[in-house]
Amino acid sequence: MKKEREIDSILVQQFQSGKKDALAILVKRWHKTFCEKAYWLVKDTDVAKDIAQDSWSVIISKIDSLKKPDSFGSWALRIVYTKSLDWIKANKKFKNNLDDYKYNSTGVEDDESTNVAIKLKLISAINTLPAHQKMVIRLFYTQEYSLIEISSLLDISVGTVKSRLFHARERLKQILKT
Repeated sequence: MKKEREIDSILVQQFQSGKKDALAILVKRWHKTFCEKAYWLVKDTDVAKDIAQDSWSVIISKIDSLKKPDSFGSWALRIVYTKSLDWIKANKKFKNNLDDYKYNSTGVEDDESTNVAIKLKLISAINTLPAHQKMVIRLFYTQEYSLIEISSLLDISVGTVKSRLFHARERLKQILKT
């Protein structure tokens, strides 16, 4: 992951110094991730693609002011996250999409029925968490972001991230015991 950041840092610096083809490489590296992050929030493929595209417009216009090129990923994902939340707020009928995470059963490729049942129960338990805890759980465990990256992405303190993770884990333990 550190190597990936270094590559992004070099590409950002090249773009800032006038190498326009560096942007094409950044887009190739990040566009799919932006679409996935937006979809994760808005649950609409077309809207997610639009949000990713709008995010690129903002990124391109503000990339020259990026002081720490190695933080490109979290900086850009924050823009995608903010754009997604703006869309949700503007389209109030979708505001509950954060709570309506649907599990796609084709995502489980394990033949053992017990493992499938455990996975389904865990996903069901995660879906009962408040949106802020659910988001931190997913970023930390499924997307493998560090506490600092989550803090930056969600614009909250590291202590708040730790607290949300702790409370989410405790809640999941209670749910899964019953």
